[in-house]
Amino acid sequence: MSVKLEDRPIEQVREETVDKLIINYSHAIISAEAFERRLDDAMKSESHQQLIDLVADLPLEADESYDAKKERSFSLNYQSASDSNEEKLFSIIGSNSREGQWVVPKKLNIVGVLGSTRLDFSDAIFQHQNIEVKIASILSSVEIFVPEHVNVTLRMFDIIGSSENDVPNMAGKQAPRITITGYSVLGSLEVSVKRTMKEKFVAFANGLREALGFQTQPNKNSDS
Repeated sequence: MSVKLEDRPIEQVREETVDKLIINYSHAIISAEAFERRLDDAMKSESHQQLIDLVADLPLEADESYDAKKERSFSLNYQSASDSNEEKLFSIIGSNSREGQWVVPKKLNIVGVLGSTRLDFSDAIFQHQNIEVKIASILSSVEIFVPEHVNVTLRMFDIIGSSENDVPNMAGKQAPRITITGYSVLGSLEVSVKRTMKEKFVAFANGLREALGFQTQPNKNSDS
């Protein structure tokens, strides 16, 4: 006997709805405009029935091949811990950055004097669930980009400086947590999401669509 729709976890129903939207858009069954409109509705809806209704007219269902591709695209990069427990980044009248598939240490110390530092965790390889970032910044800027499924805690002491954390902190308890501490003198720190979950869904869907030989359609903000 199946569970009643309203008794199912809403996030599970939402995920199934998004998957069905992606697979049907990738097979050119709905337009880019319809896909993004329905995707917006799916991501903000709190109604089980509304989520089901959004895809009721779509014939294709996600299969094992789709699930495998999704797993590769959306899973965080994890590997067993090695010796990369602590690392230091210096930006003295210069710049320093980490991006791409770099290995994240357990502790990361950033020292900046008249410089700039950029950390991009979007494609980083995590070895630890709890990451500590300690900042000592004087007349310097620090930019940190994280994926949406990472939690960020910010505890900075600013002297004529600014620290901003624009990450929603909606990831689960098992997600990596980055704790940022330290001080900034006449400097700035900005923590933000590089790509929203919607942008990742759209990019993933367009990749599937192109792999099937269909051209990606520009969104003209009108449904068809």
